[in-house]
Amino acid sequence: MEAAVRATAEVPSIPRDEGGPVFRAPWEAHAFAMALTLHQRGVFTWPEWAAALAEEIKRAQVAGDPDTGDTYYRHWLATLEKLVAQKGVTSMDMLHRYRDAWDHAADRTPHGKPIELRPEDFG
Repeated sequence: MEAAVRATAEVPSIPRDEGGPVFRAPWEAHAFAMALTLHQRGVFTWPEWAAALAEEIKRAQVAGDPDTGDTYYRHWLATLEKLVAQKGVTSMDMLHRYRDAWDHAADRTPHGKPIELRPEDFG
């Protein structure tokens, strides 16, 4: 919890209420947690993160994002992907490979069942 409090202090754009960060869907909380973990492991500083996120949001606005707040964590996730690739944690190709595998696994998984990656999902 302390890390989340520090993050909201360092990145003022994080949607929050008096209790801390707020999320519209579970994946948003997961993306937030991944950024916290990577920051704690020294992959990036909060000022570096805030600058990269601001740049991503500006790019999206130029491309037509209405900036109503409901796409904030999409920008967060795009920033996360770009930073881990820039820092050499992984590559954009590997990120796309896993995204495509998850899409394939999700397509074959019945609603309500856990999604499991299989080797054939990477085909």
